[in-house]
Amino acid sequence: MCSSGLPNVILNQSCRSTRESLSAYIDDELAPDRAREIADHLTKCARCSAEYQALLETVAALQSRMKRYSAPDVLRARIQSTIAVTPTESFEARVHPPASPDRRRWLLAAGLAAAVVVSAALGSGVTLLARRGGSGGAPIAAEVLSSHVRSLMPDHLTDIRSTDQHNVKPWFNGRLDFSPTVPRLDEQGYPLIGGRVDYIGGRPVAVVVYARRQHMINVFSWPAESGETPLAAAAAKGYNLLHWRSGGSERWVVSDLNAAELRSFVDLLRG
Repeated sequence: MCSSGLPNVILNQSCRSTRESLSAYIDDELAPDRAREIADHLTKCARCSAEYQALLETVAALQSRMKRYSAPDVLRARIQSTIAVTPTESFEARVHPPASPDRRRWLLAAGLAAAVVVSAALGSGVTLLARRGGSGGAPIAAEVLSSHVRSLMPDHLTDIRSTDQHNVKPWFNGRLDFSPTVPRLDEQGYPLIGGRVDYIGGRPVAVVVYARRQHMINVFSWPAESGETPLAAAAAKGYNLLHWRSGGSERWVVSDLNAAELRSFVDLLRG
């Protein structure tokens, strides 16, 4: 019960409103005026302040103790595509009866836990590890990464689906002005999935798709304008990217596969 001298009806309504906004308050998602109202109420109401502290402890426990796992490409794509196609109204229409204070507290904690799990699965942080090679590297890297993520949506991964290089390589004839290399690497643990034509840097490019367990690997290639560059590595949004130029061809390899295995794949590809 609040300790100020206001009537109980107003106090109860204020407490309900405060507790319903605690999650957004902790996440710093409230407007400044509303945040000040919550902060002022917490200084006057011992029960709401205790509720607030309990939620802070729950968040801290989740962040310090929960193990982080890298979601495979397939799961990542399903989550992102589901979020993209689900109308907001479908959530708003599911109105539940008013919950008791204890149930509201549990729901707030569960909601915070779910948010942490989804954030970990999607890998929202972006960390650039290394980039070498021309001034246009960064925009091309962004296009390549966007193409990889887009390919993971349903029915976007391949234009031709085949595990036989003799089906995939000829398929590009007449669709591009060059012929990409399509090595067979299934014995080394990287089976061929197929290929597609994409659009990067203002031109159509070849994309050959391989797999490693549940992880998809996109290999982009197109004719290089000039020169050769050494292998360069980068990481962004939970994905690893490798880039190089050699033999008149520019290559980009992208996957959420761990960096060591992706490097092993690239060594096989280059060899």
